[in-house]
Amino acid sequence: MPDIPRISIIIPVLNEAHNVDAVVRNAAAIGDETIVIDGGSNDGTLEALQSLDCVSRNGVRGRGQQLRAGAELATGDVLLFLHADARLTRDARQQVIAAWKASPDADNLFGGFRQRIDSDQFVFRLIETGNHWRAKRQKLIYGDQGMFVSRALYDRSGGVPPIPLMEDFEFSRQLSKFASPTILDGPLEVSTRRWQQNGPLRQTIRNWCIAFRYRMGAKPENLMQTYES
Repeated sequence: MPDIPRISIIIPVLNEAHNVDAVVRNAAAIGDETIVIDGGSNDGTLEALQSLDCVSRNGVRGRGQQLRAGAELATGDVLLFLHADARLTRDARQQVIAAWKASPDADNLFGGFRQRIDSDQFVFRLIETGNHWRAKRQKLIYGDQGMFVSRALYDRSGGVPPIPLMEDFEFSRQLSKFASPTILDGPLEVSTRRWQQNGPLRQTIRNWCIAFRYRMGAKPENLMQTYES
């Protein structure tokens, strides 16, 4: 087990031509390798990736499938899954390395970052607090918290489920059977764009409903229509 782990950052994208340069440059400054898996973009995302410092592949649409494909290409000791609308802070690398060194069993390391949603509205402070509580108490790290996991634990747990939605929820449940998550200070800077269409409260309630339906047995494929509407 190395003293200083190599970090692979894996980014799923879909129609992110306007945004992919920024997220890849941010990741490349933090990790040892950056892997971008496209889900079938038709806006020039793949072409934009050709000039960037990353490994890029065209994959099957659906975050679970994309993340799993990226993990198969990764060579790092730690895999860090990053959404295209999130940005790592400059010391994120040092935070992950410090957690690795401090862990009594780095092979079982997994966790995420505290969030900072890019808005001064008070409602987003409540959302950040709720997400932090969920991660600490329910041991569920969602994708917009920059989930990271040791390669050894990733393989032992079976990897990211190849499902189009709720892959982060299901993967966290798998990982928490082996260890409790480590929550790093971050913060992970998250864009408000996914809340803009429906408003923060309505979008949050919709996310809760999707998670509840999934817990009750709804198939991810059937939940996609609600998620994308």
